[in-house]
Amino acid sequence: MDSHEHYYIPEPSKWPIVCAVGLFFTLGGLGMILFNMTAGIDDLWGQIFFMLGAAIMVYMFTGWFGAVIEESMSNLYSDQLSVSFRKGMSWFIFSEVMFFAAFFGVLFYVRVLSVPWLAGEGDKGMAHMLWPDFTATWPLLNNPNSEQFGTPKGVIDPWHIPLINTILLVSSSVTLTLAHHALKAGKRGVIKAYMVITLLLGFTFVGLQISEYIEAYQQLDLTLSTGIYASTFFLLTGFHGAHVTIGCIMLTTMFIRILKGHFSADDHFAFEASAWYWHFVDVVWLLLFMLVYVF
Repeated sequence: MDSHEHYYIPEPSKWPIVCAVGLFFTLGGLGMILFNMTAGIDDLWGQIFFMLGAAIMVYMFTGWFGAVIEESMSNLYSDQLSVSFRKGMSWFIFSEVMFFAAFFGVLFYVRVLSVPWLAGEGDKGMAHMLWPDFTATWPLLNNPNSEQFGTPKGVIDPWHIPLINTILLVSSSVTLTLAHHALKAGKRGVIKAYMVITLLLGFTFVGLQISEYIEAYQQLDLTLSTGIYASTFFLLTGFHGAHVTIGCIMLTTMFIRILKGHFSADDHFAFEASAWYWHFVDVVWLLLFMLVYVF
């Protein structure tokens, strides 16, 4: 760690450009899929763009992370760079906080302001003249123009899969913390055991989330085209599910590195950064469970 007195500057890299290309195809394809999904159109090109972008992103992460790991294992990083890593991860998580804050803001606006206005409440409730029979309720299962857009048949029971997923994620945070303490104590066998449990809990969450979406689409008609409640539901839970999936990939990478003998009691920031991210995702889920499923 201390073999270089000066700040390490890596060689010029192709990975930022590869990342930009991958993000272009991934987000562009996802936008095409969502746009055409709401219009009831099957979009083959959107799926192709998304899968191509996803493949490029996998290639980018594999190569870029591999290069960083190689630099770290070669003792090229100084203490000063370690501080930069911590600051960078802190700002990244802060950006994720603001990312989800925007979506929770959408939920607040719809529930507290927009839907009541449509029902005639407040000084902006003149839209009630368009749908005089509309009543403001949440979850909104009776859309103002339901003849055109349709309505969901029901909502997800919060005390079934969502409650199980809450228990899974909270438990995974506990086991990951125990693994972190074991790493600091140099107990490699204990680390591996707790990491296996954490990964099983995380991937089980993802599997249950997928089964919940299947139920929402096939049994409850809860889709992106059946109103604002369904849209906000998938907006919040979908992005959170994507973050859990990314977190699982990060923790899997950490587990593989542990199996290879990487990290020490004093030098394991990659593990710490992954743990920070996982705990952040868990906190977001607790908010989702209360504000989206329960209340």
